[in-house]
Amino acid sequence: MMDVQTLYLVLAMLGVGAAAGFAAGLFGIGGGAIIVPALYYTLSALGISSDVVMHVSVATSAATIIVTSLRSAAGHTKKGAVDWDLIWPGRTPGGFFKGWGFWIASGSLLSALILARYLSGHSLTLIFAILASLIAVQLIFGRPDWRIAKQVPTGPLSAPIGMILGGLCSLMGIGFGSFGVTFMLLCGKSVHRAIGTAAALGTFIGIPATLGFVISGLGVPGRPPLSLGYVNLVGFALIAAASFVFAPIGVRAAHALPQAKLRRLFGICLLLVALNMLRKSVGL
Repeated sequence: MMDVQTLYLVLAMLGVGAAAGFAAGLFGIGGGAIIVPALYYTLSALGISSDVVMHVSVATSAATIIVTSLRSAAGHTKKGAVDWDLIWPGRTPGGFFKGWGFWIASGSLLSALILARYLSGHSLTLIFAILASLIAVQLIFGRPDWRIAKQVPTGPLSAPIGMILGGLCSLMGIGFGSFGVTFMLLCGKSVHRAIGTAAALGTFIGIPATLGFVISGLGVPGRPPLSLGYVNLVGFALIAAASFVFAPIGVRAAHALPQAKLRRLFGICLLLVALNMLRKSVGL
């Protein structure tokens, strides 16, 4: 029979998954900006070591991105809002290595496989808090008419930019939307096209990041039970199941609700969470 603490954990994970799935469809963010802080506080409350709690939170979130991104991308593809030529030019084997998907996946894998192994729990928490704060500020104060280019760069520039963005998303356990939607809007993409394309690119972050975190976390002490590497299988299963159901609802809302007000509200909430995590990471 399930004890009260386990029941609360299961309900919390299902709630996190529902919110993450809805956010993935609504903002194209893969849900990680919600999942990572929620897992961080939940696992910390359960007494998981501070040395690994952030690694487990990020890794488990990265695994759920696979499900939420696939579900969200399918919905946006049906609405014609995914620029597949940017992600995978020509949809041929050779075209795969020329698109943003390959370079984002490469950066994601390297970060999870190599960088995460050498970063302490406090360092990883600090990185997440700082980058999440920057994302939140952009969501709150960013203007849709700001531009840095007329179109998303392709060719040689896609390699370094894609690897950097993919690596940062991997270390944060988030989909491509948090950085990618902003980047594509600044490069002239429409908001719905940017959200849809970012949702699809989340898959190119989630799969390699999960693989990297599984390998880099093997044999590390202090991980919660039923973990494969740094990925907690219980959290992944429950969050993924709930987010799978709620992602299509977020997609429908994204095409029906005023994006500006919603993004500002989400940005404020994310900023408060990030600042609290920043406080904890520096010991205040």
